[in-house]
Amino acid sequence: MIKREPQRYGPVAGGLPGGAGNPLGPRALYLYRDGRDTLYRLHGTTEPHTIGTMVSSGCVRFLNQDIIDLYGRVPVGTRAVVLTAGGSAAS
Repeated sequence: MIKREPQRYGPVAGGLPGGAGNPLGPRALYLYRDGRDTLYRLHGTTEPHTIGTMVSSGCVRFLNQDIIDLYGRVPVGTRAVVLTAGGSAAS
């Protein structure tokens, strides 16, 4: 996001608390593979009309109430499988 829109997101490059003003919404689940950050996230959004569209850098956007619910139910280390529209696992 910062690379694509540096003037908009550059000021928050060091982080921003979750909440209504955060582009990632109130919560974000970070996806790791083999102990390394993939830079992909499961997160909320300030633009719910974009859910289900290809507008991010590979993250999965949720309605804010859904990511809050999911965040509260999954422990750190939970395995996540992201499927493509055709139902196969993304690599």
